[in-house]
Amino acid sequence: MTGHSFSPFIDIKPSSINEQAHTIPIAPKKALPRVYHSVPDPVELDKLQWGTKLNGPGSGTASPSEYQISRAPTDLEMSRPGSPENEQDGIVASQSFSNPPINRFRMLSVCLMNFGNGLNDSAPGALIPYIEKHYSIGYAIVSLVFITNAIGFISAAFIVDALRARLGRARTLIVAQTLMSCGFLPIVCTPPFPVVVMSFFFLGLGMAINLAMGNTFAVNLHNGTKMLGAMHGAYGVGGTIGPLIATAMVSTGGLIWSRYYFLPLSVALFNLVFAAWSFWHFEEESGTSLLTTAERTASQTQKAQVPAAQSTSRVKQQMASMRKAFKSKTVILGALFIFAYQGAEVSISGWVISFLIATRHGKPSAVGYVTSGFWGGITLGRFLLSHPAHKVGEKPFVYAVIIGSASFELLVWFVPNIIGDAVAVAIVGLLLGPVYPCATSVFSKLIARKDQVSSLSVISAFGSSGGAVAPFTTGILAQAAGTFVLHPIAIGLFAAMLGCWFSLPTPRKRTE
Repeated sequence: MTGHSFSPFIDIKPSSINEQAHTIPIAPKKALPRVYHSVPDPVELDKLQWGTKLNGPGSGTASPSEYQISRAPTDLEMSRPGSPENEQDGIVASQSFSNPPINRFRMLSVCLMNFGNGLNDSAPGALIPYIEKHYSIGYAIVSLVFITNAIGFISAAFIVDALRARLGRARTLIVAQTLMSCGFLPIVCTPPFPVVVMSFFFLGLGMAINLAMGNTFAVNLHNGTKMLGAMHGAYGVGGTIGPLIATAMVSTGGLIWSRYYFLPLSVALFNLVFAAWSFWHFEEESGTSLLTTAERTASQTQKAQVPAAQSTSRVKQQMASMRKAFKSKTVILGALFIFAYQGAEVSISGWVISFLIATRHGKPSAVGYVTSGFWGGITLGRFLLSHPAHKVGEKPFVYAVIIGSASFELLVWFVPNIIGDAVAVAIVGLLLGPVYPCATSVFSKLIARKDQVSSLSVISAFGSSGGAVAPFTTGILAQAAGTFVLHPIAIGLFAAMLGCWFSLPTPRKRTE
């Protein structure tokens, strides 16, 4: 059977016809060629250098508008924009607890500094009865230590951001720990009471600086709420063991009250060295931690070429950021919120023992440990409740714990039983524990990253002054009316916290 038999059905070409060579189909005239960027765009490589691109504001004076250049048709469907030259044009890579690895030691350092802060803040509550006896003074006079402590905190708000811009984070922390050491040294010598009062100014100033540096570092790590919970949990650990040690030293050991301060002095001196070592290269590494070795070298070369005039300009920008912070609604409400929170926390810690001695007729050697239960509750709250708060949502969670704290404070006020009061005080501490980390996390989401150091410094400095004003007010009123005034003051501060928290805007997901 030949091929002609199928000719009605199949058109068979003769073998003599030359077959056309296979060719690649030509794109339609109106189509645009698509570029898939598996490598950097050549235009970018010609325009930018690694050091300029990754060094932020120190790389040059170019503005974002310089990169709005016309594109060829091949660039119209680019899957990503060009790399930014300025810090304002790009996104800062988020560091984590382990990236870079030195962050593990930095986190340990801020925890130890907060641990020392807790040792210092919690001790006066257990030592006030012995200080009054040693100097033969009353509630109103001994409360002056809270006032000078507050003045130190407020003073830090005006200098901490300028110090960080001028000295860097490591040297700023050295200044902070040196100030605290200068505050502890006179106290351990049991000086006249006016010297003790002045020493608390240096303690407040140093604490405010290291607190601002620690908050800013922890909140900008991955899962900042959890990191803040660990940091402020360390504060709670110091607050828990401080009254235990202080009460044991003065009641069982028979030592004078001032000898307790050898412990926080030793911690401050250790932190001075450890913080300096761990944060020494922080500014150099923070912007280049995710780069290759070659890229990091190029970036550091560019950084070395930044003129001194530009460094001065950066300090001026930091001062402008500080002025901006004082006008921010978030900063003002945040400072008022922390003012009320710290006021309630330190008032309860400082005066609950005096309340149990004067009103419930407890023995000083026995009720001195109630403060440790309060700080133990704060510690557990910060370690155990910070993560659930992050899952549930910081804003609704804080509403719940503030209302719960006020309820148990009412029990302390009206239940005439020392054991029941001690348990209720510990539960108040448990519920208050996660409030500070949650609040700081919310504030950071409402504040631009470039303004965080100045804004959080103002919040922590002015807010933490509540930890002095409220206890001082409690002492003045206790002198006139009795120590029961602690409870209405604390409940009033809880109400102020609810009002400030309600007035804060709901944070949106960070996009910068």
